[in-house]
Order: sequence, then structure tokens, then C-alpha cells
Amino acid sequence: MTLRNVILVVVICLVLIFSLIFPTVLSIRSQQSSSLTQWCDETPHPGPCKFYMSHGHHRFGQPKQPSDFRKILVQVAIERALEARRHAFQLGPNCESKPQKSAWADCLKLYDDTVFQLNRTLQGLDTKKRSCTDFDAQTWLSTALTNIDTCLAGSLELNVTDFIMPIASNYNVSESISNGLAINAGLVDKKESEVSTDEDFPSWVSETERRRLLKASPSSIKVNLVVAKDGSGHFRSVQAAINAAARRRIHNRFVIRVKKGIYRENIEVGINNDNIMLMGDGLRKTIITSSRSVKAGYTTYSSATAGIDGLRFIARGITFQNTAGPQKGQAVALRSASDLSVFYRCAFQGYQDTLMVHSQRQFYKECYIYGTIDFIFGNAAVVFQNCIIYVRRPLKGQVNVITAQGRNDPYQSTAISIHNSQVRAAPDLLPVVGGFKTFLGRPWKQYSRTIFLKCFLDNLVSPAGWLEWNRTPFALKTLYYGEYKNFGPASSTRRRVRWPGFHVITSAKVASQFTPGSLISGKSWLPSTGVPFKLGL
Repeated sequence: MTLRNVILVVVICLVLIFSLIFPTVLSIRSQQSSSLTQWCDETPHPGPCKFYMSHGHHRFGQPKQPSDFRKILVQVAIERALEARRHAFQLGPNCESKPQKSAWADCLKLYDDTVFQLNRTLQGLDTKKRSCTDFDAQTWLSTALTNIDTCLAGSLELNVTDFIMPIASNYNVSESISNGLAINAGLVDKKESEVSTDEDFPSWVSETERRRLLKASPSSIKVNLVVAKDGSGHFRSVQAAINAAARRRIHNRFVIRVKKGIYRENIEVGINNDNIMLMGDGLRKTIITSSRSVKAGYTTYSSATAGIDGLRFIARGITFQNTAGPQKGQAVALRSASDLSVFYRCAFQGYQDTLMVHSQRQFYKECYIYGTIDFIFGNAAVVFQNCIIYVRRPLKGQVNVITAQGRNDPYQSTAISIHNSQVRAAPDLLPVVGGFKTFLGRPWKQYSRTIFLKCFLDNLVSPAGWLEWNRTPFALKTLYYGEYKNFGPASSTRRRVRWPGFHVITSAKVASQFTPGSLISGKSWLPSTGVPFKLGL
């Protein structure tokens, strides 16, 4: 046989082999595509899921179980968030006005944090070196989604939606995160956050340790830096000390004592500045204050006197204040997006939007909150325990609303829970309390969730209890508002609203879902903070 004939035979054989194999390859790919399509059909947003599964930068393998599919969804969400963040960064030179710059700066920071939360989730759920629970992942995915909502909200406030909207709408970031939330929700082990209703400390905390934690005082805490207005400390400004702490190599607990004085500044604790504790000389003595507001050209987000992002932040014995006044609209005293954060014996003073519990898991103990409209708001999983809520006098024609919870997805693990606390009229409202209506909350977002447990409700609270959003039926069927064993002159639920989403809770088991032990998984982290707490009802 000639060489030419040999080559011809080889070619024919190869053709026959490929004709047998290639249909099989096509069949496998078709089966994989079909199977991924079936997985996507289980998500709230199957369209974007199917598109990015086939057009993503990665070739995704066939998921065998929901945890595999969750990982793929988080990877897709990271891709989408990175694309949106890249676009946001490129918009910078195109900012032509202060409102555009303000909204753009917020969005860039928020998208950075979204990428951080998604990467944190993906790494934490790695099967080889798993370092988080499914409950943790639900918190971080909830935060990632909240960030996108906050970016859009800022652009609406400053009337620059045309400039900002393409970042949020063209990349399906929200839909991709929402899909991950839905799948992860099915994996969350209910036992992770279950606690008995009367256990203050978990069994592994010894009696000696319990006494030490409950008696912890400023004098027993080791201080790393001191801030003093009179120059007797390391720094004269709080931010200077926070910046110094950010430069440390080992990010263990770092205590900054802020001596008595009025500190007129805006402070920020960055996303990589973890384990900071600000310890004041008492809420009447140590005051951090500023006066930014939306009417002065800031977004609600950036108006905050104090903005906290680093993990495991603790504040003790400090007043956070925004003095913009009722005429200036939204003006935040404190904004927190610090996971596993605690505020103990602090005060928050403002009018509209005083306290922005933006995201993550937060705990407030024996605090004082002053405001008028939506003055406890945001989308954190947050518990206020043994706090006093003081409603101030609003402008003529206004009504007071204590909470505006911002849950925008049914799978977000977020809620505002107010436990063993008091709702009272502030001194300026007290003489004219009959001239203004006060409500416990209104639905800022579609799945708004707020609960009052065992609280004293003074006679300033309207018999209806809750208020519609701008006199519309928005979210009345999808919200969850609950009251459990409240007491005081306005605690009767006989004349409360009759919305489908409002609940008079009678079951201790249902109410316990909103205690520190359950809502913020407090059993695993509150004992280490050194503040007193009650896990259950």
C-alpha cells in the first residue's frame, strides 16, 4: 500500500471515530444545558440565571446538589458585580455636578462592598476549608443585595437616576444575588439559631465568666489609644485614632478611649478596619456630632455623622448626633453596616432618619434613640434590647414614624426587632403630644419586617399602630409587622390596622424567632463582646 493510501485510510478512520464521538459530546452538552435550565427554573429570576450560565466567563460543571448550584450562583453574582463595579469606576470622570459625584461615590463604595460580601460568601462556603455557616451566608448575601438598593436610593434622592441607573439595571446584579439568596435559604439549618426562651448565656460560658462579662466596666478594659480634646491623649480627633488603628498589622480587638468632650467631625470605620471599640466617658460626656443632610447635597447614606463598616465594631458610652434639624430632611447620626456589632449605653440624636441600621447583624443594649420620621431604618438583622425610644416634636403637619424597615427580598434574613424597650415622648413633644400622630412603623420596602416584643408603649402611639407608605396600599400584603405582649396605654391591638401582613403574635415560639438568639444568632458571638444580653424572650 502506498503512503498516499495509508494516509487516506487513517483519515477515513478518524472521520468514523469522530462521527461516533461528536454526537455523544453534543448530547452531553445538551443534557448539561438542560439540567442547568432545570436548576434555574427553581430560582426567582430564571431568565438571567439561564443566560449567564451559558454566557459566563466560567464553564460551570453539572451541579449534583443545591450546595453546588449555590456556589455557581454566587460565582455568577460576583461576575455581574465586578462588571457593574467596573462601569461605575469608569463613570467617575463624567460626574458634572455635586449630586452626581455624591451618588457616584456611594455607589462605588457599595459595589466594592458587594464584591467583598460575595467573595466572603464563596470562600466561606468552600467545601475543603468551610469557615462559615449557611446562616452567615444568608446574612452576607442579604447585605450584598441591600448595597445595590442603597445605590439606587441615593440616586433617586439627588435626582440623578439617569446617570446612575445603568450601573444597577444593565448587569442583573440584584437578580443574580437574589437567586443565590433563594437557594441558600433552603439550606439554612433552623437549628443554627434556635435557643430556649429563657437562657441568657449559652451553657459553655462558665458562671465566673458570666459574672466577669456582666460586670465589665471601662476601667477594666485595656485601652490602646486615647482621644482627648485637651491634648492629653494620643490624638485630638476620633478619626485620627481610627486611621492609626487601621494601620495595625494584627486586627485583634483595638480599644480607643474617647475622653469627654464634643467632637465635631464625621467619622468612618472602613470595611477592612475590624474589631474597633470606641469607648466614651458616658453618653452625656462624649459626643460625636455633625450636621450633614440630604438638603445640603448629601445622600442619606453619606449624611451620617458616623459610618461603620468594619466587622465586630463596639461602641460604649457615646452619643452620636446629627444637628441638621427637622427642616433639613434626612440626616443620619449613625450608619452601621458592621457585622456582629454592638452599641452599649449609647445615644443617637437626630430628627428624620437618625439611625441607619443599614445591613448585617447588630445589637443595641440600653441605648437611647431620638427622632421624628423613619428614625430607625435600614435592612439589618437588628435587635434593640432594653432601649428607650424618644419621639421628638416634628414640623407642623408632619407625623412621627419610628421605624422604616428596608427588606426588599423575601429571602433576606433581616428585620428590626425591638425587645423589652420603651416608646415615650421626648421633652419637646410631651407638652403637645396630642397634636401629632405617632406610628410604630411603615413599609419602606416590599417585604418590610418589624416586631415589637414586650415593650412599653406610651399614649403617644396612635391606636392604628402602623402607617401606610405615602397613603398607598404598597406592601400591605407582603410586609410582616408583629406585636407580642406589649403593655402600656397604647399597647391594645383592638384598633390596630387590619392589613394581611400585620400580626398580633400570641405564640412564644413565633415571637422567639425575633430574639437575639434567633434573629442575629447571638449565642455564637454576643458572649465575647462583654455586654449584658438576653438571648430569648
